[in-house]
Amino acid sequence: MKFITALSIIASSLSICNPTYAFTSVSYTSSTTLVRDVAPLQIHQAEGESRIWYKQGRSILSSSCLYASPKSSLPPLSSGSQTSSPSSLKSTKTDSEEDTRSKDKLRQLTLYNSLSRSKTPFIPQSPDIVSMYTCGPTVYDSAHVGNFRAFLTYDVLKRVLTYLGYNVDHICNLTDVDDKIIKRCDRENVSLLELTRKFENKFFDDLEALNIVKAREYPRATDHIDEMAQLIIDLEGNGLAYQSDEGSWYFSVGKKEGYGTRLVQLDPDQLKKGASSETGGGGSVAGLDADEYDAEKEGVRDFCLWKAYKPEFDREDAIWDPVVTMEDGTTKSIGKGRPGWHLECSAMARKYLGDTIDVHAGGIDLKFPHHENEIAQSEGANCAPFCNCWVHNGFVNIGDEKMSKSKGNFLTLRTACPTSDDVRAYRYLVVSSQYRNPLSFTDAALGAAKGALKRLDKVNAMIGDALKDGVEMSISEESDMTTTVEKELANFEIAIADDLSMPRASASLFSLVKLAEKEFKRVAKAAKDVDGDESKVVPPLDIVGLASIQQALDKMDQVFGIYYEVPKEKGVENDDKDGGDDTDLSVPDDVMDLVSQRTAAKDAKDWELADSLRAKITELGYSVKDVKGGDPVVTKS
Repeated sequence: MKFITALSIIASSLSICNPTYAFTSVSYTSSTTLVRDVAPLQIHQAEGESRIWYKQGRSILSSSCLYASPKSSLPPLSSGSQTSSPSSLKSTKTDSEEDTRSKDKLRQLTLYNSLSRSKTPFIPQSPDIVSMYTCGPTVYDSAHVGNFRAFLTYDVLKRVLTYLGYNVDHICNLTDVDDKIIKRCDRENVSLLELTRKFENKFFDDLEALNIVKAREYPRATDHIDEMAQLIIDLEGNGLAYQSDEGSWYFSVGKKEGYGTRLVQLDPDQLKKGASSETGGGGSVAGLDADEYDAEKEGVRDFCLWKAYKPEFDREDAIWDPVVTMEDGTTKSIGKGRPGWHLECSAMARKYLGDTIDVHAGGIDLKFPHHENEIAQSEGANCAPFCNCWVHNGFVNIGDEKMSKSKGNFLTLRTACPTSDDVRAYRYLVVSSQYRNPLSFTDAALGAAKGALKRLDKVNAMIGDALKDGVEMSISEESDMTTTVEKELANFEIAIADDLSMPRASASLFSLVKLAEKEFKRVAKAAKDVDGDESKVVPPLDIVGLASIQQALDKMDQVFGIYYEVPKEKGVENDDKDGGDDTDLSVPDDVMDLVSQRTAAKDAKDWELADSLRAKITELGYSVKDVKGGDPVVTKS
């Protein structure tokens, strides 16, 4: 039986296919995750393979079952996808019938591939499994809402793939060593581990707050030094890497055909040192790639793979001296130092996903130099195509400018979205947008998203109340609404399969909301017309139609991910437990980030942004007072 990256259920010392037992763990590839409140529903066997369906909360999930033996007469649910429905609803119409209706057209997902610069059919290497690598944060500061557009784009892409029946093997890296991290460690007099773990934890808290489905692994750069050293040796063996006199390793760009033209249309002969800053390479300073710090290299276009130790800058807790075992059994040291930024992703993608991956996602600013460098490194070392489909999301703008820490106009998630409603609204704002277009982050846009969610929540609650006693549905029962529901669900599925066209998907979502609202208004109007007249009868709600709407909303929410409760931010749950005692004079990091951004805005004479940031500080319960010639004073309101 094939058992690759498909989800498999293992129940220790119990027959997994005995429906009287609950599962204890889920094994996905090489990792095992504890699963709570999971119970088996049914078994199905076909062509020597067994599949088991199990329930966790409101969700019905399916997975391959390694040890299933009884053969069930029940038809299977959807393969590899999630279906949610209220426990109070019972239906004789199976989800497999819905999937049979639409699977063929849905399976053909099209994505805008940055390699071809066009929308093309997405065809993974395996019929059922998608390998997906995404660029994660550099954990020297809190991620800002511009960063989280990328992470939410990854989430939508992964949810759509899962909806269409794929198992997604997702890896997202964490960059926990680079120049910015070292500088902040020195400034705050903390260790590399202390700083990076702090912001790593904040990142994971924010992922949870935004209801982002976690990757299988979040590998840290510092845990994969040996893999990076091996990649350097492989590149050297293929004539693409060399060591400079001072000990750094470089990639020889001139020897790699097509460098700089795969994802961007740049003439390699015209590229000069500093081109990365001209093309939005991300973090460039003074005309240099942020990943470079010396000029002892053979070509001006060559980029750094390994930075030799510099005692005047580097820290002992950010230095390694890896040794590689060669094919003949001898060993080779690449020298004391630390990895270049670009090298990390190539090494970790190869370790966790192999030489060739199906899809790689990231922000549009990473196309060059980072992603071009990844392609050059990976294909140069592996002698195989690196990635078949590249997905890039657009910027988040404040005003007419890209949100950026270097511009001082960035907002962290918790400062931009201080309430749970704000956080959910930001998720909806992003996931309902066209991911390739720029997105303007404004109070008006966030307010509109909050209004949309309020309407969605209200309708969902009204349907839930109407169905609270449960309803038996059979194929013979009909509703005038079900035809419209089926049409909008089909439109939704066509939209998400067309390059993640989430604005169109949102239109289908709200068509169902409007349909439900119309039904409630119909009955309310009839009840008003009766007004105590016993000769008149209030018509009942179309329960079958409302149930079909709720099932469709739940199905759409597998992609939108907006029906959830935002967890409280760690460390703030008990802020007011002492009735406002002001003895704790410490100011949260998020507030100080806003204060710093406001100072930068004032220095740039951007008074509108400065006023907006002051308002955010006030919303969080703090006030800021400017002091001439000194730092602003921040106090609790």
